[in-house]
Amino acid sequence: MTLELTAHEARVIGCLIEKQIATPDQYPLSLNALTNACNQKSNRHPVLELGEREVQAVVDGLMKRQLVLEKSGFGSRVPKYQHLFCNTQFGSLKFSPRGTAIVCELLLRGPQTPGELRTHAARLAPLSDVSEVEQELEELLTRPDGPFVAKLPREPGRRESRYMQLFSGEAPPEVGDETHASMPDSGTSRPDLAGRVAALEAEVADLRRALEVLKTLAGGPQFSADATTADSPPRSADSR
Repeated sequence: MTLELTAHEARVIGCLIEKQIATPDQYPLSLNALTNACNQKSNRHPVLELGEREVQAVVDGLMKRQLVLEKSGFGSRVPKYQHLFCNTQFGSLKFSPRGTAIVCELLLRGPQTPGELRTHAARLAPLSDVSEVEQELEELLTRPDGPFVAKLPREPGRRESRYMQLFSGEAPPEVGDETHASMPDSGTSRPDLAGRVAALEAEVADLRRALEVLKTLAGGPQFSADATTADSPPRSADSR
C-alpha cells in the first residue's frame, strides 16, 4: 500500500466518506459543512478545531493528488467536495460496505477494538455481531494490495486488541507473543519495576530474619520438655 495521509487529510477523507453514507442528500459537502464535520464533537477522536482556511488547504492538497473532487450542484455557486478515495471509477481502491464503514471509523476515531468498531460502524453498514467485524478486519489485514489495518499488542486490562488504519500511521513491530510484547526489554531499566523489586527483596529479608528468631526461640530451654522438668520444684513426699 502506497497511499499515505496526514492526520488532517485522514480526518477530511473520513468525514467525506461518513457523510456520503450517512447523509447522502447533503453530499457533496461545502467547505463550511466539511469544516463543521471535521470539528464535530461526536464520533471523533481527537476533537479538532480547524479553521476553514486550514481545511481548504488540506482539500487543495487532496485534489492535487486526485483524492478529492470539486463538484458543485446544479445552479449552485458554492464549491462542494466529494472524495475519490475508494469505491470510485477513478481509483483501484475498493472496499465492501462493511470494510468501508470500518476504515471510515478508524480514520475518524483512531485505533479501536472489534467490539468498539461494531458499535461505531453499525451506523454506516449492517454489522450484526463482532465476528463480522473480525472477519472484515482480517480481510483488510491480509489483502494482497494491503495491508490497510494493523493489529496492536493487547494493552493491560483490555480483553481485546485494538486495530489501527495504516493510511496515516505506521504498523507496529511484529510480535509473536502478546505476553512478551507487554514485557520490558531485558536491557531497559524501568524505575517503577526496580523499586518494586527492591521492596520485595527487603520484605523477604525481614521474613527470613523473623524466621531465624522463631527457630532460635523454638530450640531454647524455655520450650524444652527436659528443661521444664528440671526447672520445676521437687515434689515432697506428702504430695504423693
